[in-house]
This record gives sequence, structure tokens and C-alpha cells, in this order.
Amino acid sequence: MKKLTVNFILNGEEIEHETLPNRTLLKMLREDFDLTGAKEGCGAGECGACTVIMDGQAVNACLVLAPEVEGSIVETIEGLSDGTHLDPLQQAFIDNAALQCGYCTPGMIMTAKALLEENPTPSYKEIKEGISGNLCRCTGYKKIVQAIQSVADQNGLDSGNRAGSGNRAGSGRD
Repeated sequence: MKKLTVNFILNGEEIEHETLPNRTLLKMLREDFDLTGAKEGCGAGECGACTVIMDGQAVNACLVLAPEVEGSIVETIEGLSDGTHLDPLQQAFIDNAALQCGYCTPGMIMTAKALLEENPTPSYKEIKEGISGNLCRCTGYKKIVQAIQSVADQNGLDSGNRAGSGNRAGSGRD
């Protein structure tokens, strides 16, 4: 099979890369760029472990073919930290003990990042719906939702508004 060249931005860096047309974005990230944060869980877009942000949207990298990244901006979990400072979501997951084995965590954080980019102050219900495509097999979702809610609350304070009203993390059923 003939290789093709794709040009895209990966974690802020312009990339020109030769790859096979039937290769997934997930395999390209992991095998060609050694960006192993995104994981293959199911390989069918059902678990969210491979979630990355592409052109501002959370996508399952196991379902995106390499040619589809042409001209796109792709962000992985490795691109969130500047090497010395964690992204607020990464810090919130630590502060709220929102991870156990860590397998789902990168995909969960990337999904939450895309959600907060679209809606900086989502309600508790909107967060739960927003991460519904990400599965965590180790823990309940309560601490994960609390971590995301803590960043949303800070977004609301930073903008001078209180984050969404209604059911808050820890005050209702999960």
C-alpha cells in the first residue's frame, strides 16, 4: 500500500508525516510519535480511552483514519502540560482523587477539556452527559465529575459569574 503525506498541527507543532492511508490516528500517535496517553480500550469508539481533541472536538482516535487529520489541529493529553505546570483539569483530577488505574484518565480529561472549551460553566448534569462516552472500570464517576465541576466553578468565578445552578457534584445521586 502506498504511503501518503499528512500535514497537521499536533500539540502546537506543525507536522508533515508519511503514513499508510488505512492507519488510525491512535496508532499513528502512539507508534509514530510516541504519544501513548491515548489508549486503545475497545477499538470501536465505545470506551473513550483513546479520546483526543481534533479541531476543538473530542474524537475517538481509534475511529479517525490518518488522512482525516490533513489540515487539522490535534491535541493530546501530552500537549496539555507545559512540562512544569499541569493543565487545571489535570490538577483537578489529582486534587479530587479522580483516578485510580489511570487507563481512562487521559481520554476522560480530553473529553472534559473539549466540554469546558464549548461550555466553560456546565451544570452537574451537563458534565455527566458530556463524559457519557468515556468508561471508567475502576471507580464511580462521582470524583471525576467533582474534578470537572471544580474547574467549571473556577471558570465561573474567573468570569465573574457563578457556575450553573442546580444539582452540584456531591449533593445528588451519581
